[in-house]
Amino acid sequence: MFIRLLGLRALLRILGTLVLTALAIAAAGHWWLQRPLPLATPSVEVSIEPGTLPREVAQAWVSAGVQTSPQLLYAWFRASGQARRIRAGSYEINAHTSPRALLAKMVQGDETLETVRLIEGWTLRQLRAELARAPNLKPATAALTDAELMTALGAPGVAAEGRFFPDTYAYSRGVSDLTVLRRAHAAMQRRLAAAWAERSPETPLKSADEALILASIVEKETGIPADRGLVAGVFVNRLRIGMPLQTDPTVIYGLGSAFDGNLRKRDLQTDTPFNTYTRGGLPPTPISMPGLASLRAAVQPQPTKALYFVARGDGSSVFSATLDEHNRAVNTYQRRSK
Repeated sequence: MFIRLLGLRALLRILGTLVLTALAIAAAGHWWLQRPLPLATPSVEVSIEPGTLPREVAQAWVSAGVQTSPQLLYAWFRASGQARRIRAGSYEINAHTSPRALLAKMVQGDETLETVRLIEGWTLRQLRAELARAPNLKPATAALTDAELMTALGAPGVAAEGRFFPDTYAYSRGVSDLTVLRRAHAAMQRRLAAAWAERSPETPLKSADEALILASIVEKETGIPADRGLVAGVFVNRLRIGMPLQTDPTVIYGLGSAFDGNLRKRDLQTDTPFNTYTRGGLPPTPISMPGLASLRAAVQPQPTKALYFVARGDGSSVFSATLDEHNRAVNTYQRRSK
């Protein structure tokens, strides 16, 4: 009986020790989960590709500079029950981030994003140069021609100029520039379709593509937003009567790298597919990326009898219905300034 009693007491002591140990481990675990992770640098960044395993995610953080055991970090991911909910993306943590906050950030997809801004009136060359300068954006399309780029976007045979909507685009660090271009291309398709659906019944434009071309010209010809509708109205009036558009930005675009910043009389007389002095109608493709306001102006121009306009020199333009009025405006605002 005495021996049995001693055995029971020993068992109770062992169980008590185990319970205390378990409580100590639980307390230590709770403490660890709430404490900031030690970092090798003030902040640590990790990009998680789709399909990365939770164990590999834990190792990636440690390799990047989180000073803890990858096994311990992985154990936390698994114990939480959320390991498989970790989202791909680019993440950044600082010295105040705990293991619990780290996992929550990845599960919520709270990424660290970069942005790139595409400006109204830019050409495709300017757009691609901006993407090449964008931080943490993989240059997957750098070696592609414009035609190859459109094929990669699922639009083979479509001219690339003007097909991307100017806006500010956020992206995850380390993604391909094709990701941004795909979004900008889809955005332009949506905006153009919506604008074309609201076109004026009297428009001489025959397709949404023609609206895009005209909008790109309006974008380049407009110095102030208030003039967009009238500028579009002048070009629509010219298209209706078969009068050449005679717009300098198309000539400049056709000259390409040969344009030195000074448009000369011989340039206006040199025929190219984009010279709207030597050729009637619209040029074959857009000449820039038009914004939403220019798209709307192209399909819903402001009613006007004007066939001409000339820049005042302050960004605005003077609009004239006759050539005599236009010549007087040119004498007043152009020749006076020379």
